[in-house]
Amino acid sequence: MSTAQHSTDEYGDQEAGEQRVQAAVRRRARTRAFAEAEGIISAVLSDPGVREARERMEAAETDMGMELCARLQAFQDRYDQAVAVGEADGLVGICGGKHGRWGRICVLPDGHETTMEEPHWGHTSEGRPIAWVGSAPDDW
Repeated sequence: MSTAQHSTDEYGDQEAGEQRVQAAVRRRARTRAFAEAEGIISAVLSDPGVREARERMEAAETDMGMELCARLQAFQDRYDQAVAVGEADGLVGICGGKHGRWGRICVLPDGHETTMEEPHWGHTSEGRPIAWVGSAPDDW
């Protein structure tokens, strides 16, 4: 092997090693940032005022869900039937609004917020009617 090629191989090995170190440093920084953020979020969520506000919001969502139940239950029934028999056509056009973490899936037609002027509506994972504003991803 020539001296030039040997030098090139060493340079390539050194560069690959530096890239591995940089990647490890980035992973470590990301892990620390996530851990710090989780600690801050936990502290905020455990604050008595935040807990009280969340409880009031959940109570309001439950009350509103019950109030809308008589008018919107047919949408839940259609959704339940489509899921029970595996009817994909019955699920097309359903609103994408959901709060996956809390087991909420909106059963109203897509665009209902403007066409029907209704909030998201469905049932909780416990089967209680609930209405809410906004949406969140499944892993939130």
